[in-house]
Amino acid sequence: MPSSPFIIVAIDGGAASGKSSSSKILAERFNLLHVDTGSFYRGVTAELLRRGVAASDLPAVHAAAAQLGFGTRLAGRSAVMEIGGRVIPDAEIRSKLVNDHVSHFAAIPEVRTALLSYQRGLAGFAREQNFRGVVMEGRDIGSVIFPDADFRFFLHADPAERARRRAQEGGQDSITERDRIDSSRKTAPLACPNGALSIDTTHVGIEQVVQLMADTIATKIGPA
Repeated sequence: MPSSPFIIVAIDGGAASGKSSSSKILAERFNLLHVDTGSFYRGVTAELLRRGVAASDLPAVHAAAAQLGFGTRLAGRSAVMEIGGRVIPDAEIRSKLVNDHVSHFAAIPEVRTALLSYQRGLAGFAREQNFRGVVMEGRDIGSVIFPDADFRFFLHADPAERARRRAQEGGQDSITERDRIDSSRKTAPLACPNGALSIDTTHVGIEQVVQLMADTIATKIGPA
């Protein structure tokens, strides 16, 4: 609808806090482009590992990160990242190898810088594809990528509950270790952005979480 404002929705939170499920539902409900930035860091990690680059070898990481060429494909309502014209298979970016290394690569400032403009540029991609807006999930969306987003949410839950969810999904990463690395890194640490709506999802179903966010969004653009 031409009269509808283009909106940016930022959803941050730790692993298995409910970001992916809620953002996908919101994308469907409000005709938004869904962007999973976690998959981008996983993709970069998989590519750097494929090139034999270790997170501890900072000069090699810096050199490789500067050479990565990013592109975008649309899969349904989701933005899928290309690296050098190649989409890295989901099975590869969700592998145990990537799980074990992604937080270490994501903590490197040059890696985050390499992805910064690409992630921000997806708002323009969403406009070109005639979406009503973009819903972007990650760990620094409301604080770094889109600090002026129209709506900023931060999802969190008890670590034990998130570990249970991740195990139920077949995930192999350690929630506690991911939290430690993501929250303590010097560049764009995981934290609730000032002014964001914080939602505890420990004992709340995804339907209720989505409805709370949808009601908030509807105050600006009307019901879905």
